[in-house]
Amino acid sequence: MRLTLVSIHPCRSPQSIPLAAAYLAATLKESPDLSGRVLTTILDLYVDQPAAECAAAIAATKPELVGFSVYVWNRDRCREVAGILKGELDGVTLFCGGPEATADPGGVLSTGGWDFIIAGEGELPLLGAMKSILGGGWYGDSPGVATLKENGIALTHSAPVTELEQLPSPYLSAIIDPAGYPGVLWQLARGCGFACEFCFDGGGHGGVRRFPMERIEEELALFVAKGVSQVFVLDSTFNQDRRRAKEILRLIARLAPHIHFHFEVRSEFIDREQAGLFAAITCSLQIGLQSADPGVLAGVGRTFRKGEFASRIALLNEAGAIFGFDLIYGLPGDDLEGFRASLDFALSLYPNHLDIFPLAILPGTRLAARSEELGLERLTAPPYTLISTPDFPKGEMARAKCLADACDIFYSRGKAVSWFGAVVAETGLSPSAFLLAFADYLERSGRAKGGEGSLGDDEILALQKGFLTEAYGNKKLKRLLSLAIDLAEYNYHYAAALMAIPPPPMGDDELARLDIPSTPLSLAGSARLASFSYDILEILEYGVPELGHFVRNFPPGESVAVIYPRAGEVFTESLIKPYFRLLQKLDGITTAGKLAASLRIPKGEAISFLEFALAEGIAVPAVSSCR
Repeated sequence: MRLTLVSIHPCRSPQSIPLAAAYLAATLKESPDLSGRVLTTILDLYVDQPAAECAAAIAATKPELVGFSVYVWNRDRCREVAGILKGELDGVTLFCGGPEATADPGGVLSTGGWDFIIAGEGELPLLGAMKSILGGGWYGDSPGVATLKENGIALTHSAPVTELEQLPSPYLSAIIDPAGYPGVLWQLARGCGFACEFCFDGGGHGGVRRFPMERIEEELALFVAKGVSQVFVLDSTFNQDRRRAKEILRLIARLAPHIHFHFEVRSEFIDREQAGLFAAITCSLQIGLQSADPGVLAGVGRTFRKGEFASRIALLNEAGAIFGFDLIYGLPGDDLEGFRASLDFALSLYPNHLDIFPLAILPGTRLAARSEELGLERLTAPPYTLISTPDFPKGEMARAKCLADACDIFYSRGKAVSWFGAVVAETGLSPSAFLLAFADYLERSGRAKGGEGSLGDDEILALQKGFLTEAYGNKKLKRLLSLAIDLAEYNYHYAAALMAIPPPPMGDDELARLDIPSTPLSLAGSARLASFSYDILEILEYGVPELGHFVRNFPPGESVAVIYPRAGEVFTESLIKPYFRLLQKLDGITTAGKLAASLRIPKGEAISFLEFALAEGIAVPAVSSCR
């Protein structure tokens, strides 16, 4: 029996891994009853591919059964593709599963050409359905499998697997080769210990089930052996079990300190030791703040104590851990002013980034069941976005979106975390008022029309500098403008260097064999050259400056520097102008000696400086610049 499992991803990214399909395939592969009887193909597709193109790729696998993983972002595309397949492939059986099929089985079955759907966790229901099909029986009798009837659907729910060690690992069973993807999804647990009314994360089942530590260690060792660079941890609240979380963090520090991990955590479970363990590895944390209004959060099944939240986040800041917050606008009882207050509170805690969304009222959630009672106007099809509430009318929802986009551009993508508070404080505006003014600036400049995703990092820096010039335009603030722009400029280059891959270091022996004056050199792609209105080393030594105090105590004076990564750190080297110009002129064609002579740099000085630049990975010989 030829089975094709289709994953239509939202975009090409390190998170676009067909993990759900791989769990199904691993379960079928390891089943004694089905061993050798099912030939499974896993197919990666993307929502930007036309439906006909997706259907052709699936048809090329010559399937007898096709299963789709259906999510909010791909429900419509899956339906279109299934319709094409049903018309073109004689006798094919089509089914789907995933969050959308689980939350809205009747709605999914009634639109599209599905023969059946799997509601809930899919491994055991699909196993049962495949045994029935291969035995000549009726798949609709299998628990967890839903089929369409004249008066609705036929569905006997399947209980989730209680002991997760029963499920084979898609990685350890070689269903997915981690080396074939730019990142991996790593499922450590299933279920959720909370009951937020807007969320379907628990899949309709309360409680948390966790994979055994032995398996976790084996999978982590495999990721290391396969050269994985990014791991997205699938655990709704990674740190809820504090002891286990600390054990995993120590394991990562021992086995995989070079891999970047992404965790979802709750603030109330953070303690000082845990904060230190997060800071000791390469990772980022995502924390679901959602709102800073205790009343609003209580209305959707969450508790919140502002002081306790701030104290827990302070532990992360003290340890040097990287974290961001989720915020939702449009929750019942919230309004534009309340959302602005939540944003101001969030920004006061120095998150590395903010992910801000309008409320989505997902099928199957408690909030969806109460939406009419609460007066929530919403889209009834994916992405189920809120249109308005009695407290948050449509026009103010649009204004909140402008504010969210402005925050994403100026603060998150603009890497402004370290200087944002100091720069905003001088204007006398609240952070949200400052960002609303930036939203208006985007509108006037015409840059709001393309959306934040259309902007490159260099364009964002130009927008930051342009807006700062406007915001600091009055006489009182104009004297601080150059310093504000220096802060934006430096952090832009620092962030770029931090994300860049440096060239292999040149050792003493390699340098000794290199005739530097007669060799064309290039500036390494990871190195950044920047000019500043103040001494950049004085700014860095001062820390995050109070702008007025700094300007009163340090005279302006142009400085130039190279900012570059090496051995996992970012270095800033202040330069004299001739050396800065020499680095600017390195073109990979003209010899270093000729360039130094054109700048009247003595030969011995030039050789000494360029040896330093080569050893530090600032410059590279042209013949190796593409390595």
